[in-house]
Amino acid sequence: MKLLLAEDDLRNRDMLSRRLRRRGLDVIEAVDGLEAVSAAQQSSPDIILMDLAMPNMNGWDAIERIRSHDVSTPIIVLTAHSLNGERARALSLGAQAYLTKPVDFDALLDTLEKLANP
Repeated sequence: MKLLLAEDDLRNRDMLSRRLRRRGLDVIEAVDGLEAVSAAQQSSPDIILMDLAMPNMNGWDAIERIRSHDVSTPIIVLTAHSLNGERARALSLGAQAYLTKPVDFDALLDTLEKLANP
C-alpha cells in the first residue's frame, strides 16, 4: 500500500514514516500542504495522512485542493489540535478519519486497514 504522509514536523514525520515502512508500507513524504497536493496528483497514493497545521498551505486547504481533483482517495487527518468542530469540519471536507496526536500507532494501523479494505 502506498501512503502519502503530509507532516511538517521532521521528528514526527521521520518516526511515523519509519514505523510504517517497517510494516511494509510505501511512504511518500510531504513537508507542507503544497507538497502534499503535488504528491497526491503525481504519485496516486492509496491513502493520505494529513497534518492540519503546516506552513505554505495548511492541511485544510490541501484537503480541499486534493478533493477538487480526487474524490476517492481516503484521507486520515492527524492533528495535535482537537478543537470543537474540527473533526466535523475535516469529515465535511472529505476526510474519512480524524486522529489526534500523539498518534496511537495501533489505532492508525486499524484505520488504515479499514480504509484499505472497506
